[in-house]
Amino acid sequence: MSASSGGRPIVAALASPHVLATDAGARVLRDGGTAIDAAIAAAAVLTVVYPHNVALGGDLFALIRTPDGEVRCVNASGWAGTGVDADALRARHGDWLPARGADPVTVPGGVRGWEAMRAFGSRISWSATLSAAEVLARDGVAVAPSLANHLNDPENADLIGTEDFDRVFRPRGVSLGAGDLLRQPALADTLAMLRAEGPDAFYAGVLAERMVAHLRSHQSSLCLADFADFAPEVQEPLRMEFGELTVLTSPPNSQGFLLLRALAAVHEQGIDEPVGDGMGELLRAFHQGNAIRDSGLADPRFVAAGLAAGTPPGGSAAVASGTPRGDTVGIAAADGQGYAVSLIQSVYHAFGSGLIDPATGVLFHNRGCGFSLNPASPNVIAPRKRPAHTLMPAMTLRQGRIGHVLSTMGGQGQPQILAQILLRGLAGAAAIDAVAAPRAIVGNQNGGGPDTVTVEADLPDGAVASIRRAGFTPTVVAAHTEFLGQANVIVADDGGALTAASDPRSDGAAVVVHYPRPTPP
Repeated sequence: MSASSGGRPIVAALASPHVLATDAGARVLRDGGTAIDAAIAAAAVLTVVYPHNVALGGDLFALIRTPDGEVRCVNASGWAGTGVDADALRARHGDWLPARGADPVTVPGGVRGWEAMRAFGSRISWSATLSAAEVLARDGVAVAPSLANHLNDPENADLIGTEDFDRVFRPRGVSLGAGDLLRQPALADTLAMLRAEGPDAFYAGVLAERMVAHLRSHQSSLCLADFADFAPEVQEPLRMEFGELTVLTSPPNSQGFLLLRALAAVHEQGIDEPVGDGMGELLRAFHQGNAIRDSGLADPRFVAAGLAAGTPPGGSAAVASGTPRGDTVGIAAADGQGYAVSLIQSVYHAFGSGLIDPATGVLFHNRGCGFSLNPASPNVIAPRKRPAHTLMPAMTLRQGRIGHVLSTMGGQGQPQILAQILLRGLAGAAAIDAVAAPRAIVGNQNGGGPDTVTVEADLPDGAVASIRRAGFTPTVVAAHTEFLGQANVIVADDGGALTAASDPRSDGAAVVVHYPRPTPP
């Protein structure tokens, strides 16, 4: 779905992967909130209606532009517990943590991430931001097609019969289907407590005590101090000049550098038609970058790696065998006051760890399986270390003003999806056409391995031929499959008019709305 302001005065734009999330954000805008408020309201609703992709128990990255023209990155990716023992985990699991259970659960950073975002320019209360999410959790919401597909996906069959999963998603002994009512009363109570007591309740209050107790009952090494001590980092984004645009994304431990590296290759190698007859050359650049990521991306507080510059660190590439199917939500928001947000939030694999605390209703991500257990890897798990992360918001500026706000799910393919959308837009495609266009992704996206190229069935013949010339054998999947991402974008034209687009691969919506000017203090 797409929406455009046409010739009317621009107020704000928002796009998300679920229509109810977009509706909640739009209401916040009409109530006088900023793009920051709208993005958080939408994200909170998504933790209720899209639990295969996001939950209160997950991580967050965001790029935020403020009216003074500054852009900052909020890195709210959680860390491993103080008591984590790499040797003990290696003895149990080998070189990689499993996808399910307590061992891959790291401290969820998302709620603290919302708090950090608000400091850049919020105009409505914390309580009001979470109101719609609480109502939907308590009253129930119709199961969306994407959620229903994941509930019935054989990839998630390992969760059937587990107490936590069955309690929420199989209340009558059968998985909920599209249109069935999903009620989450415990999650509603948690959202009510968060509204009343603020984000501290999640990390240092009763909610934290309940969550940690549940995790500990499953032999997690996380403790209350790991939650209480956690704080996001506010960082300078990575940036590069690409034509008339400044492209910005998140620094390591995020894989954002891959987007800039590929765009640099387009420019330096003179790749013509990089989303057409030059698609193979673009994917070759990403293939090379993926190897750098897989061998060297890690928490820069622990490892000095020149990933931002694309310098390959030592060591051989090694990646976990699991393919995240679910993963992430991306939200794009911008307003006439000069605020813009690209927000990415996640549970990693579909339904994350599979653990859902019965006392709080919080589903926990499994981001810890992004760590290696190989002691030679820079990404080896360690106390208070953050895993190598797929989440990566993106944004462009044109002479200091917003050009694009881009966000997507898609696991390791996120930089490739964002590059293809941006390059199509720069070639003249409208926002919705750039988002809906067929995609190709190299790497372990839909099964296979690092050399696998997954292409949607409607990718033009010239692009497919280019991929073959680059030495890859395409694996064809259905058109508009969500496993090649669900993207949301906002594009500003030279006059500042905004167009928003939500991916047809999702259950989302995009909207441009008018809002009342805030009353001067």
